[in-house]
Amino acid sequence: MALTDSTVLKLAPDAAAPSYRTAPHNIEAEQGLLGAVLVNNDAFYRVSDFLEPKHFFEPIHQTIYETAGSLIRMGKVATPVTLKTFLPAEIDLGGLTVAQYLARLAAEATTIINAQDYGRTIYDLSLRRDLIQIGEDMVNVAYEAPVDFAPRVQIEDAERKLYELAETGRYDGGFQKFSQALTTAIDMAANAYKRDGKLSGISTGLRDLDTKMGGLQHSDLIIVAGRPGMGKTALSTNIAYNVAKAYRGELQADGTTKAVNGGIVGFFSCEMSAEQLATRIIAERTGISSSQIRRGGITESDFEKIRDYSIELQSLPFFIDETGGLSIAQLTARARRLKRQKGLDLIVVDYIQLLSGSSKKSDSRVQEITEITTSLKALAKELNVPVIALSQLSRQVESRDDKRPQLSDLRESGSIEQDADVVIFVYREEYYLANKEPRAGTPEYEKWQLDMSLVHGKAEVIIGKQRHGPTGTVDLSFDGSVTRFSDLIQDGHLPERTY
Repeated sequence: MALTDSTVLKLAPDAAAPSYRTAPHNIEAEQGLLGAVLVNNDAFYRVSDFLEPKHFFEPIHQTIYETAGSLIRMGKVATPVTLKTFLPAEIDLGGLTVAQYLARLAAEATTIINAQDYGRTIYDLSLRRDLIQIGEDMVNVAYEAPVDFAPRVQIEDAERKLYELAETGRYDGGFQKFSQALTTAIDMAANAYKRDGKLSGISTGLRDLDTKMGGLQHSDLIIVAGRPGMGKTALSTNIAYNVAKAYRGELQADGTTKAVNGGIVGFFSCEMSAEQLATRIIAERTGISSSQIRRGGITESDFEKIRDYSIELQSLPFFIDETGGLSIAQLTARARRLKRQKGLDLIVVDYIQLLSGSSKKSDSRVQEITEITTSLKALAKELNVPVIALSQLSRQVESRDDKRPQLSDLRESGSIEQDADVVIFVYREEYYLANKEPRAGTPEYEKWQLDMSLVHGKAEVIIGKQRHGPTGTVDLSFDGSVTRFSDLIQDGHLPERTY
């Protein structure tokens, strides 16, 4: 702007102090935008959806922008004449009164066409100042931290602030034309058509489950629940492996890689070690039971098979965090980090009840679980990935004749049921029947054998809740020796022959 250098210098606080660097700012851009608003109030609507008074560097500019915005929103005209009555007249602005300064802004204003570009410049410089503030806070806290203040808490807090800053540093949002939404919907349909299984979401690798759910939908919180021994971890591990195995990335114009099939998996194993999880996947792929692998009861050909599959598995985009006792804040920070560093398309958490809330003391476990499930749902939306979270069921299941689980069986069920987009129960009748084996040779034993033959190797995946699809039961095949779920071969349907 044509204001003198001395005017600009006097407006900038602390500019006279030579020993300090001035925070990033652009006084001319702020003056140009404010002038455009005063000349044509329509310029305000070009920037008001993302630009706030706090984003201006100069305090007087913050006041002018806020006051002008208030007038415009009330349907009044914001000009130098109407505005000066709301501003303190005694302020000296580089030798100019408030009235003279407002008149100078309007006289040398930029055009309304440039208003949005000027607004973005001001906004970006504000973000840079926020970055500096976060950095200064980190240094000060690290120097002055009390003895009982854990460094990891500060790291998580800094990561959270940085991620929030990254998420707010965008100009998107607000209304969009229906044609734009329509284009997005058509693109999703086209991507689904190109993807294996013609699904809108990520394929689980289980045909009948995909048919019922349409795959794993982005930003969904999917709860997989069941009593111990039902196969919750086995099902989630199978799905995670299938997603990672099917991964195919495509380089985008901006240099990033986007998954066009399958995805990159982050698995939080709070119960099992990474080695145990890897053994399970090896057992599932090779058909050699994990107990045999652990005992060393394998042949040379078995070992060669394990070795060959291990080479294949090494290239999988499958990342495991085996840290026990994670807080939900730690889990969230680590998921964000993986998304930023490697990419992330699916998160698996095994399991909810082994996580802790962010606060050390909670009034009740129900409140803590509520915080955990709400945070998991927020994480799914924030990273735009499906989150599969495992959950235990209460013991009341065992007291019923029909032990098929239902929503009320979820531990601390209120928050879990409310926050989840999909709730899946894993149920195996075979597990319960096997524990009721009568004495051999009795009529009851013959009936038991018949019942066992009907349910042997079968599992039910009961969809108890689904926001965007039907509920119901999906029958799957389950091989307990290698903890593998697979599609159930229906009677009268033979598997395809492979040569």
